[in-house]
Amino acid sequence: MPLHLVDHPLVHDALAILRDKRTATEQFRQAATRISVLLVAEALRDLPSRPVTVDTPLGPADGSRLASDIVVVPVLRAGLGMLDAVLGLVPSARVGHIGLQRDEITAVASHYYSKLPTSLADSQVVVIDPMLATGGSAIAALDLLQRAGARTIRLVCIVAAPEGVALIAHHHPAVAIYTPAVDRELNAHKFIVPGLGDFGDRLYGTV
Repeated sequence: MPLHLVDHPLVHDALAILRDKRTATEQFRQAATRISVLLVAEALRDLPSRPVTVDTPLGPADGSRLASDIVVVPVLRAGLGMLDAVLGLVPSARVGHIGLQRDEITAVASHYYSKLPTSLADSQVVVIDPMLATGGSAIAALDLLQRAGARTIRLVCIVAAPEGVALIAHHHPAVAIYTPAVDRELNAHKFIVPGLGDFGDRLYGTV
């Protein structure tokens, strides 16, 4: 399974801010946007492009433009905190949504909503979900996307646990994971340790 550890100093600077329990909501949101831009740019590094020639004010210039359809799919609700960063990089991207709710006792994810663009077979699909913990939510999202016809899928997360990485490797070995950190373990409540707490609660101020 392609696991890509993004080792960029700006990524890890933002990650340290996100991990710090003293970081206020406003600063947390800023760091989440910053790290999301950098992670998604790395995940889309190998996108196909086509040559073009454009006219500058001083004459023609050779360049390249994206040559593939990009679909970004946040896993609700926390994944929405990464969406604007992706659309800032790829304004033409189509957007799908998958709603998954994790039971706080069993840690089992239940699906409550999905709305996906059509014709995914030839698209580059980017799933954004800040925390890859048990992997249950990610597997559910990837299963939905594959049933909808997606063939090329990347998963971008801000922090991962070994258990989640292993589960995706088992069920979806072709899906590339992009993350700056695979943390030590999950605790008894299935939270990533050391992690950064509940990403959605800290992002939306519902702690």
